[in-house]
Amino acid sequence: MCLELLQVEHQDMEAISEEIDDHENEVQIVSGSLQDPSHVKQTSEHESRDNKEFSIEAAYAAWMVKHPSALNRFDQMMSTVMKKKIVVFLDYDGTLSPIVDDPNRAFMSDSMRSILKEVAQYFPTCIISGRSREKVYEFVRLSNVYYVGSHGLDIMAPNKSLNDANITFHEKTIDEKGNEVILYQPAQKYSPKIEKMFKELEEKTKEIQGAMIENNKFCISVHFRRVNKENWSVLEEQVMAITKKYSDFHITRGRKVVEIRPSIEWDKGKALEYLLDNLGFGSNGTAFPLYIGDDRTDEDAFKVLQSRGQGYPIVVSSIPKDTKASYSLRDPSDVSSFLLRLSRWKINSLDRLVS
Repeated sequence: MCLELLQVEHQDMEAISEEIDDHENEVQIVSGSLQDPSHVKQTSEHESRDNKEFSIEAAYAAWMVKHPSALNRFDQMMSTVMKKKIVVFLDYDGTLSPIVDDPNRAFMSDSMRSILKEVAQYFPTCIISGRSREKVYEFVRLSNVYYVGSHGLDIMAPNKSLNDANITFHEKTIDEKGNEVILYQPAQKYSPKIEKMFKELEEKTKEIQGAMIENNKFCISVHFRRVNKENWSVLEEQVMAITKKYSDFHITRGRKVVEIRPSIEWDKGKALEYLLDNLGFGSNGTAFPLYIGDDRTDEDAFKVLQSRGQGYPIVVSSIPKDTKASYSLRDPSDVSSFLLRLSRWKINSLDRLVS
């Protein structure tokens, strides 16, 4: 049986390998070195490694033709938004912080925090993560940023009048600064089942070394980055066996993580639309969202921006991958550089207005 956990990893690698093979052939043809295989000399291990690294870079360069660097195209991008209101949306893991073996140590750098704080002074800024909203706040610790957890299922937003059919999911509360805010939690009724499932998963997987079960309030993450590959199938069997008992939940997959989520029509794309409406941009064309993320779940937000014909979806990736994003950044370091440039661009724009 082809195990689903492995399928996801293999599908990504197969897509990359196909592109790499194509570009290796192109390089051979261009260099005039395409020969009958029987006459090709065997390369050394060092040469083979160099060729592979070159091929990966070639595949990435070809991919960037369709998804150019947001850093390299920054001036061009900003030239179209002069009279718009930029709203910044960001994923956390892999975007503001590096992907690490221990999810509890996915700390953002002090410099990233400083830059993010400055960006949020000039633009409405929201972090939309699969983590619990409280966990993301612990990592970021900025009071001028909006936080969304559980892939959009746990939103804390300003207390403004909303034109929303699901008003029953709204709850007024007080934030850390003493301001009245709105909590929007459309999966509240699933909390007891999530808690029960979390305890079952912890018990069932406790013998699998490296497995980590994370309760994200309205979804559960099963991290297997530190699990030996030979145990992936065992872990999957345990996860699938428990999840099948809950017909109103489904599984999604990310980077070395399996996530169990309530089967409701809500995702990061819906959360993005909700927040734009909540911040006063839902019914007019003045908003210009920038959404930066690296995860499969961020693609839901990219699709929304594409369908609206509004804003820039920016994927964070150091390898070629299928994406709806228009632009790309290679890693969190690139994200930091882009955000810094964005805040400096705003400062310069304000200076020009004053002068």
